[in-house]
Amino acid sequence: MDLFEESGSTTKRLPAEAGTRPLADMLRPRAIEEVIGQEKLLAEDGPLGAMLAAGKISSLILWGPTGVGKTTIGRLLAVKTDLHFEQISAIFSGVADLKKAFQAARDRLRLGQGTLLFIDEIHRFNKTQLDALLPVMEDGTVTVCGATTENPSFSVNKAVLSRCQVMVLERLNENALAAMIGRAEAELDTSLPLEDEAKGLLCAMADGDGRALLNLVESVLTWPADHIYSAKEVGSRLSRRAAQYDRASDGHYSIASAIQKSIRGSDPEAAIYWVHRALEGGEDPRFVLRRLTMIAWEDVGLADPEASRVCLSAWDTYEKLGSPEGDLAITQATIYLALAPKSNAGYVAHKAARADAKRSGSEPPPMHIINGPTAMMKNLGYGKGYQYDHDAPDSFSGQNFFPEGMERPQHYDPVERGFERELSKRVRYFEKLRQERGDKSD
Repeated sequence: MDLFEESGSTTKRLPAEAGTRPLADMLRPRAIEEVIGQEKLLAEDGPLGAMLAAGKISSLILWGPTGVGKTTIGRLLAVKTDLHFEQISAIFSGVADLKKAFQAARDRLRLGQGTLLFIDEIHRFNKTQLDALLPVMEDGTVTVCGATTENPSFSVNKAVLSRCQVMVLERLNENALAAMIGRAEAELDTSLPLEDEAKGLLCAMADGDGRALLNLVESVLTWPADHIYSAKEVGSRLSRRAAQYDRASDGHYSIASAIQKSIRGSDPEAAIYWVHRALEGGEDPRFVLRRLTMIAWEDVGLADPEASRVCLSAWDTYEKLGSPEGDLAITQATIYLALAPKSNAGYVAHKAARADAKRSGSEPPPMHIINGPTAMMKNLGYGKGYQYDHDAPDSFSGQNFFPEGMERPQHYDPVERGFERELSKRVRYFEKLRQERGDKSD
């Protein structure tokens, strides 16, 4: 079936409504079965579907991007479970507003009706406001339904989070967005004056946001209907929705993680894609350059010591040129890292040595490698027995340099890739000399 084949509808709105209410509000589903794009969640065997089948819902948090139906689902859950729907915004509400909502809920409860307290942008609440929810969640005064675009494990405190089930809503895919256009056409009893390719472009412009799509549809409905518009004409008349990217949100770190894992996986195509997703979303290029430089040391490491220099050179180039010219240096540094030989041996050695340093506490160096500049220190044995490596055969004494009694560890285990293959030879060479000289660490 073509994505934009006409579809039926279960409800009809009066065409006159289109002039008085936003289309997104006018077409809001009136039953849970009408929700588009969240089938995994609402299916009979899905998390919310199973809960509804049981006839009772627990407190929950709806986590997902904008325009995917969080508020709509909250309203319909209340309808489905015969709860009064009370909506507040975490942006505009304080503890006083919460207390009023709690008291109203208690009054309803005495009359036999429960309350679903829908908290939009719940991640905006501070700890005091979140803590105020705990008693009324515990005693059943309200069933909380929080909505958030932020990762609740970061933005909602553990006490509230432990009392809620987190439901993850997905961004709307192409099929879901096409279905929304079909519903709009059916319920308004009109056809959009668009070619199918233009409708596809409309979906792409919405970028997974149903509300944004319906706003675009609303704009199209104002155009003269005596002409069928092409994708090119739509592109010139409408603006693409800005990519969802918030430098203060977990999406920022998700894309940073995607950049690093693509480079680690030696995939330059994916790596530069995610770099430009970040840049197009408004990320500070210096953050990207900082991340690339860190990757040069963590994932490429000593397999290619040149990698860090390439990143620092790209950073210096960007500072001198700025965007967009300097962005080319970022792209090429990313490609270099993705195609460089990889080794995390230095990173592993870093963590292991740090852990050993913490465990050994204040253990001093062995006496023979501590300078003894005074007569008293020399009499106490400071520096006694030290062998000057430059005077030893092969400039290698093989002495112990760890604290007395500490077993010699192996923090650094180089890989057989890139330049680190040469370092591996050197590690084996010095270990062979150490053994030949009777392990003078004793």
